[in-house]
Amino acid sequence: MAFEGLSEKLQATFKKLRMRGKVKESDIKEVMREVRIALLEADVNFKVAKDFIAAVTEKATGAQVMESLTPAQHIIKIIHDELVLLMGSEHQGIKLQNKPPTIIMMCGLQGSGKTTHSAKLAAYYRKQGRRPLLVACDIYRPAAIDQLQVVGKQVGCPVFEMGTENPVTIAKKACLHARDYGNDIVILDTAGRLHIDEELMTELQNIKGEVKPHEILLVVDAMTGQDAVNVSGRFDETLGITGVIMTKLDGDTRGGAALSVRAVTGKPIKFVGMGEKLDALEAFHPDRMASRILGMGDVLTLIEKAQTNIDEEEAQRLAKRLEKNKFDLDDLLEQMKQLRKMGPLESVLSMIPGVGGKISEEDAAAGEKNLRQIESIIYSMTKQERSKPDIINPSRKRRIAAGSGTKVEDVNRLLKQYRDMQRIFKQMTGKGGKKRRRMPMGGMGGMGGMGGFGPGNLPF
Repeated sequence: MAFEGLSEKLQATFKKLRMRGKVKESDIKEVMREVRIALLEADVNFKVAKDFIAAVTEKATGAQVMESLTPAQHIIKIIHDELVLLMGSEHQGIKLQNKPPTIIMMCGLQGSGKTTHSAKLAAYYRKQGRRPLLVACDIYRPAAIDQLQVVGKQVGCPVFEMGTENPVTIAKKACLHARDYGNDIVILDTAGRLHIDEELMTELQNIKGEVKPHEILLVVDAMTGQDAVNVSGRFDETLGITGVIMTKLDGDTRGGAALSVRAVTGKPIKFVGMGEKLDALEAFHPDRMASRILGMGDVLTLIEKAQTNIDEEEAQRLAKRLEKNKFDLDDLLEQMKQLRKMGPLESVLSMIPGVGGKISEEDAAAGEKNLRQIESIIYSMTKQERSKPDIINPSRKRRIAAGSGTKVEDVNRLLKQYRDMQRIFKQMTGKGGKKRRRMPMGGMGGMGGMGGFGPGNLPF
């Protein structure tokens, strides 16, 4: 996961800092040296890292911090605030026009994920009730038009194409088509090259001059490190980009490009790709990303993911079943499906305060494996066994284990976890003559669908 190495090193440094009472100037210098090394190892631009350390050191050596009863907390807050400033202070989204369509021009090198992220952007706005139109302006790469049509169909968005016609003509006619057919967002998937060349830039300039896009978004691959910063600078000089979409930020990348792009180019990161699925696109919030890097979690993004992906009616249905103590294994299976809609388990857990940065890749992989195992076990049960787990005797357990490719011990473990959950639900709902307490369903603005099977008490 991106920033994992940086996050681990910073948290280890902060842990040593917290163990000290009063903080001396020599302590701050030692901490800043370790932070500087961590930033450089994360592939942050040298000048950006140098300026960042200078700004933090100046603020951290102030008398107010040195004499504080909690100097470690003060220094961590300074580093958090400087990280936020480094990445752009606040979220800068796409400015949708009052008079549609809003024209968004996607550009970047070949292989950066331009076509896929054009579809992701269309899916993002379609969820908001918009009517985006994808436009195939890449007439050079083999199967580029076919790829856009495939991903467009997957996200439920129409694709405008004119074969190998001039890309400038295609872009112009697509905008006219959007006005005629009520598409309020036009996303131009332009051609990329293996490297920046004059021919590519001239074509992009011509498209820009003809349709006058409201946004020019550069798609860059976070895996390319400092090259992503250099590419951003070249495209900005020629086209005047308005923002960046950083892809593969969920992958095995050091993430330094995300910390450097804003500082070097002055252009904000507007979205980040956090997975391969077509709904794995997040609006970039510098403050939330800084909190994730420092292991403080990201509750707001977690809530937004829950609100977007969890079926509210299903959440209410399960809440009522919980209150009536009728929660069965079918309901548990449904809870797991709701959880999976929110993205990879590691990504979800990283947003929880106190958990982010403490879950290793191995633990997350083991958790995913256990979730799949639990699903297999439940799917191997009959309808009656799912609704009345108490009837599962030893012979049924052997059949279920054989059908799911697991062991009887795994079936026993699941049934024990289920009984433990039932007992907790019974205590929460005040069964047995006690006063009923209000169920904490929906206490996180849409997390109600997680029920008793949230990230804090997953069965692994």
